[in-house]
Amino acid sequence: MKHTNLDSKLETLANTALVSSLTNIQRGIEREALRIQPSGKIAKTSHPAGVGHPLTHNSITTDFSESLLEFITPVSTSAEQTLSQLRDLQKYTLANMGDEMLWPMSMPCFIEEQDDIVLAQFGESNIGKMKTLYREGLKNRYGSMMQAIAGVHFNMSFPDSFWDALKASEQDSSPLQEFISNKYLGLIRNFKRELWLISFLFGASPALCRSFLQGKQSDLPFKESGKGTLYLDKGTALRLGDLGYTNSAQSSLKVMYNSLPEYVKGLQTAIRCRSDLYENIDDYQAESPKQLNKNILQIENEFYSPIRPKRNANPQETPTQALARGGIEYIEIRALDVNPFSETGISLEQIRFLDVFLTYCLLKDSPEMDWNEQQISDQNLQNVISTGRDTTTHLQQQGVQISIETWAKNIFSDLAKIASLFDSAHGDRVYSKTIAKLAAWVDNPEDTFSGQIVASLVGQDTDSAEQALVLAQQYKQSHLQSDYQYYQESELNEQVTRSFLDEQAICQADKKSLKAFLQDYFENA
Repeated sequence: MKHTNLDSKLETLANTALVSSLTNIQRGIEREALRIQPSGKIAKTSHPAGVGHPLTHNSITTDFSESLLEFITPVSTSAEQTLSQLRDLQKYTLANMGDEMLWPMSMPCFIEEQDDIVLAQFGESNIGKMKTLYREGLKNRYGSMMQAIAGVHFNMSFPDSFWDALKASEQDSSPLQEFISNKYLGLIRNFKRELWLISFLFGASPALCRSFLQGKQSDLPFKESGKGTLYLDKGTALRLGDLGYTNSAQSSLKVMYNSLPEYVKGLQTAIRCRSDLYENIDDYQAESPKQLNKNILQIENEFYSPIRPKRNANPQETPTQALARGGIEYIEIRALDVNPFSETGISLEQIRFLDVFLTYCLLKDSPEMDWNEQQISDQNLQNVISTGRDTTTHLQQQGVQISIETWAKNIFSDLAKIASLFDSAHGDRVYSKTIAKLAAWVDNPEDTFSGQIVASLVGQDTDSAEQALVLAQQYKQSHLQSDYQYYQESELNEQVTRSFLDEQAICQADKKSLKAFLQDYFENA
């Protein structure tokens, strides 16, 4: 094999402080999960009062609907600690949910009609009402069913010591934050190029309940199982496809990742540009608003992307304002399905793979990516979504057709080198073992998450909902019977009490009408 630029870079970095810095990578996880009734249908009850106020609780909140919970871990340098935090938050919530359970899949449970998906309520404060109105806008723009899909978001940042070592090794003279932002953007471009591999390995939504389509026809070659399950025989992640968490109306947005000003400008244009598609939906200036505004994006969070550059924002600061002020601080991976084989929704093995894969995306050369290449990358992803476990499927790489098998093996060859760096940093071979195990899935696609799910559906001629309900019951029992691993129950109780007090303080501080509050918000956005 020829000596690549990545090989040369790794030789340089292996003798620097960069290796030891890999133990200080910071991570955080956001896991979404639908609350379900014992029957397996979506819960229509309010957010459990016993877990705190969804507006102000830092770790337990809701996403689109009242029934779509979101668990958010604090930032940690220990992957094991992060999973312990996530497990404890779910245990505490399940203990305060009566007989309800957490749906362990990305694609929703049986939902009879969209009105069963109740919008999340965040209280009577202006910011709380804004959050609910934003969700009403999503409902009126795209329908509620798409918003009932759950995922796992993985947040990651490299430590200062890593950046110092990398900058020194590359003899780069640019300001440090500019260097960091540019490197993160390079990571994002490479991630988009090879995102399809995430779908191949960890896609866990090859099937859905027929109710999800709400009578709509699909061109996908679905097969049927059980009483109402549709699945793709070689599919991986419907959640990431055209039926999933996507927005074709945003296809006109050419948000680019070649420089931070370019990215910021693309998003800020979208939140200021009116859309003919939404012109007839009443916005916040009407007596009975149905969306925040009539722009292409109501707010920046409406932009659907499998990866985002992020910076913690100051009060009253939008995400892009924060990026423009201070540069990229961390990245958010939004491409993960809920792992149905893990009671937390994500496994330690996945975290270790992401550590290696994202570091590979960062260190590998990352040429600029034009709009045409972005579209090619998206088409590669769609091909893997529909037929990815047929590894003879061809993708397009730099204008050349290449099979999934060949490309994946080339990537894993490089990932093995990065894993060795992590092994050196941690003093064991756990990272190399993880990469070797997942590399074997290329030759054995039935071992992937989607492969296991489809094999079970076909082997038992059952519904995916039946499988999910059994897992939901098992995981609830396991959580409730286990001890807390990171938090004390008293600490979690204090967070609940504090969240209600904080929400009251926000309400009392409001001095404007909602209309005036939103007017100020959009003038400053």
